[in-house]
Formats: sequence, C-alpha cells, structure tokens
Amino acid sequence: MRSFLRTPFSSALAGGLVVGLLGWVAIAAGWVEAGDDGAAPAAVATPLTEPAADEDGRSGLTVNQIYEQDAPGVAYIEADTEARQPQFSPFGAPEQGGGTATGSGFVIDDQGHVITNAHVVAGATDVRVTLREDGEVYEAKVLGADPSTDVAVIEVDAPGEALVPLELGDSSQVAVGDPAIAIGNPFGLDRTATAGIVSAVQREISAPNGFTITDAIQTDAPINPGNSGGPLLDTGGRVIGINSQIESQSGGNVGIGFAVPINTGREVAQQLIADGEVEHAFLGVSGADLTSEIADVLNLDAEGGALVQSVVPGSPADEAGIEAGDAEVTVAGQPLRAGGDLIVAVDGESVGGVEDVIAAVDAKQPGDELELTLQRAGEERTVTVELGDRPAQAQG
Repeated sequence: MRSFLRTPFSSALAGGLVVGLLGWVAIAAGWVEAGDDGAAPAAVATPLTEPAADEDGRSGLTVNQIYEQDAPGVAYIEADTEARQPQFSPFGAPEQGGGTATGSGFVIDDQGHVITNAHVVAGATDVRVTLREDGEVYEAKVLGADPSTDVAVIEVDAPGEALVPLELGDSSQVAVGDPAIAIGNPFGLDRTATAGIVSAVQREISAPNGFTITDAIQTDAPINPGNSGGPLLDTGGRVIGINSQIESQSGGNVGIGFAVPINTGREVAQQLIADGEVEHAFLGVSGADLTSEIADVLNLDAEGGALVQSVVPGSPADEAGIEAGDAEVTVAGQPLRAGGDLIVAVDGESVGGVEDVIAAVDAKQPGDELELTLQRAGEERTVTVELGDRPAQAQG
C-alpha cells in the first residue's frame, strides 16, 4: 500500500526503474564436505550458510532440496497483449506494441491461484501457464493486478494434482546475509535456480505506475528478464519475496536484484482474490528527508521530518492547506525547495523522515483521517487530512 510518489533519480533498470534515496527522497501519499576412512573426497550438497535454527526444523536445506521441494510450484507464464503505444517497460526498454510477454509466478493454494508481477500480465488478452516438468499448458485468467505494488493474481484452470502451493514466509524477519534462492524462467529457460544472499532490506523501488514500493528485498541471487514474478526463497523453501526488478546499465544481471516483500504480496493477493482490486490511501505530496545538514542550511529548529517539496493540485493535502516551498536551494549537491511545510508528526507520533509518513499513510484506507503536525516559518500547526483514493499514475 504505497502512498507516496518519488522523483526518479537513477537510470533505467533491467527489471524496472529503481529510485535511489541519495539523502532525500520524493514521496506521494497515496525482493562440501570430505569423505572419511581415507577414501577419495565425496562431494555432498551443503547449505549455503549456517542459518539460525528454525522452529519447524526446515532451516538449512540445500539448494537442491529446495529446488526439488518448490520447483513444481513455480509457473512459467506467457501473456499475449494487444498492440498499444510504446511505453516504458519494467525491464528498462520501450515495449513496441503487442506481443507475448513471459515471466514467472508461483502457486499459493489448491484453488489454482498464482502470484506474479503486475507488469508480467499488464494488458494481457490471453494467459497461459505451464506447471511442473511435463510441459502441460493450462489456460489462466487475471483476477486482478495492482500496479502500485507490482503484484497480480491469476487463476489457472489446472487439476489439483498439478498444483503444488508454496509456503509463504515472513519478510519482516529477513536479515542481511540470509541465504536467498530464486527459481524462475530467465530468458524463457524454465525452472532455473540461482542462489545468493539477502544484500539489503527496506529498499525502495519504483512501481510500474510511478509510486513507491517500500521494504523491498535486495539480493545478489542472479535475476534476469523472465524471473519477474517468481519466488525468492529462504533456506526453508518459504517464499520471502516476489522477484521484480534488477538494477543494471547493461540490461543484464550485475548482482543487484529486488523482490517485493511477501508480506506485501500476501496482503495484496488476498484483496485481489476477494475484490479484484486494491485500494490505496492518497495524501498528495512529494517531500524530502530533513537531515541535520539541511536543517542547518535552512535554519530549521527540528531534528527530523519530511520537508514538503510539492503538493498535487486538488489532492487531500492541497485541500488541507499544506504548502510546498517556493525557494530553490542546493544542499550537498541535491536541489530542494525551501520555505514550505515541514511534517514533524503524524497522529501525534514524531516523524524521523519520509518513510514514517509513508508508513502512516499505508496503514490507512481512503476516507480515513490523518492528523499532521506541521512547521513553517517558526510556527507550528496541526491539520486534519481526509485521505483520498490513489490515482492510477503518480503525478509530478
């Protein structure tokens, strides 16, 4: 439920457009052991690392064991699309009209529901899914897609014996250095497994509609076009993320991939299955983290906050009288607009920066109210904002 839009700073990516923080971000409300007995060394499969003990005892599975367990539940997806105007592709290159998009997905229940990326099935007129290794192709339909989180759910018309649901993990427990395994169909090479570690957590990436996906998992497990929508797995074989993007200047994998956290994917999938759509609250501002350096330059008496950079005309923020700065300054090489409102608290809780405001709006629904404490020109005031519905595309 991403409720802030960002100004893009980084280059086009092989799996999408990733936006770096660079000190400030824009927001919009709105992922061998030797033998013994003197015999010749025997190669045996070993875990990637020695992970922490697991309550169910599944921690420390080898990549081969994880592959044998989970690969049958990974789907190869083909989506036919109608001819349309060229547009920016999540893989960093313009899409030229219609054709067939390919990607990955994974089964989540015995009803035939499969999670994938929204960009894999965007504009799809016909969807086909291949499960297991027998090559059997099944027809599928898109139940719903949420461009704001790049998550979609399709329903596959397949018999029960062909469905192998994967267990969903808890992405909030993922830590840097944890082993990570990706299974998918890069470049159409079905059921390819790659392995690495979790390189970072709580990353922010750009969704297909320009809004921000927060808490993304960064991994160096090789991810390439065709991996999109496939699972990122822990050493118990549980899904911790939905592989979505890679950052690359060449269009190939350079060890920086991103997965939508499965906690986000789970919540969105539940809503798509139930209603076919997802509602996101919308505030309608863009802003920057207030650092100590910025505070000194702008002579602001605050230790943290979100400095409002722009307000979407007609948005809830606009109607509440929130104002952006009108003076252009540069701090540490970054352009800023000074003189506007500084958000220092939300619903009475202090704001350290942009992510706190994002989290507060994400926790709300359209129509809910949000109390914002603002500072401007040495004065403090509180406004109550009734959040709206997020527009289809980020503005600004």
